[in-house]
Amino acid sequence: MKKTLALFAVLLIVAFIFPRQTARADAAPPEAPPGTTLLPGESVTEVRMVSETVILTISADPANDGNAIAKTEASFTMRNLGATEEKMAARFPLSFFNGNSDGYGNFPEIDSINVKVNGKNVSTRREIQPFSSSEYSYPERDEIPWAVFDAAFPPNQDVLLEVSYTVNGYGYYPFEAFKYILETGAGWNGTIGSAEIIVRLPYEVNEQNLDLTGQSGYGESTPGGVRSGNEIRWTFTDLEPTYSDNIQVAVLDPALWQKVLKEKENVARDPSDGEAWGRLAKAYKEAAKLPKGFLRDDPGGRELFALSREAYEKCLALLPDDSLWHTGYADLLWAKYAYQIYWGGGADTENLLPTLLSELQTALELDPDNERAKELLEEISRAIPEAVAANDDGSFTLLGLTATPVPPTPYPAQPTLTFIPTVTSTPSTPHPTEAPKETPAPETSNPLCGSAFLLPAFFGIVLVAKRRK
Repeated sequence: MKKTLALFAVLLIVAFIFPRQTARADAAPPEAPPGTTLLPGESVTEVRMVSETVILTISADPANDGNAIAKTEASFTMRNLGATEEKMAARFPLSFFNGNSDGYGNFPEIDSINVKVNGKNVSTRREIQPFSSSEYSYPERDEIPWAVFDAAFPPNQDVLLEVSYTVNGYGYYPFEAFKYILETGAGWNGTIGSAEIIVRLPYEVNEQNLDLTGQSGYGESTPGGVRSGNEIRWTFTDLEPTYSDNIQVAVLDPALWQKVLKEKENVARDPSDGEAWGRLAKAYKEAAKLPKGFLRDDPGGRELFALSREAYEKCLALLPDDSLWHTGYADLLWAKYAYQIYWGGGADTENLLPTLLSELQTALELDPDNERAKELLEEISRAIPEAVAANDDGSFTLLGLTATPVPPTPYPAQPTLTFIPTVTSTPSTPHPTEAPKETPAPETSNPLCGSAFLLPAFFGIVLVAKRRK
């Protein structure tokens, strides 16, 4: 058993570092520039930020499949509390990192920004200026690019500043993270009288399409946001902003969730459409998996797993002779089994292992050339040789189909899986009456189809990494 557990651990690590099918990107691209509150010029000012309203409207990026963007619209009501007019070059950071600080190359910056003063467009100029530690929590970053514009603040009058721009999300598929930096508002006089940060999505916000626990690897979404319909709102009064007040939200890729909603409509319109049930199951599964094969274990993730399983079962009840959908269902159950037993330390109370092995056996009986089914069996044979044995002729002996497993103890104690092998299963000829598929089920092109599961030491590796094609 020591050798089995050690082998399983090594294989999971290897599967993470060298995945058979990558999840959009493997390197760690830089974090995109977040939105931020305006800063005054270099001198001390009597101008106060009376109110601030920021709206981030998140949507799929039409120019880059699998990415998300946020159109950011910010308005600031400013008031000069002094006795004389102040003229200054106000500034807006275009990036929070200098050109050498991301470890890979240059950090991106906001490439287009529009500024209005009292409703009139004003020109901006790009300048490289210091970003001191008193303004932000990263003193090692010396200089960054700024959008600088001229503004005048008469005494005891409100001046409306409006800034709009678009930023990219960052992170590994299927999640996108966005930030809004409030702490830069500390540069103005006194507190921020009121601030409201609003995040809008193209659909209703819920626990399934929002990461509230930080499992996506970017830290949790900022607590305190009030969800209502398609919005999340954070509200502050008399705020003296610090680093801890900055806003972060991690959302499921909008295009993926819209795929879920579309397939839900399809099965509601025609419950007898097995392919639509399969596509819905696959979309739910994609949403339930984290980068590199992590399985979500938050309430929304557990709901997604249950919904995916139900949809696969309805699909297979309508399409029992479809080898690819059997394989896709097995992939889902293997993800759950490996996470539950070797990460969560729980017993296989749902008999996931025999069920997924049976699904793979059926898949190969229907199509002996099903490569994805063979890949899964190979993966399982290396992780749990007591359940699946790989034979020299390319076939597999499914020992776990007739075994009576003893639930393993939680990691890192040694598991005590015990199997009594009695039946050998090898791929057989497809059913003679099976009609050839006109188009293959989409399981074969799933970039997250591989099931790589990390041990605890590797859980924090995928922090703020951005995939780019």
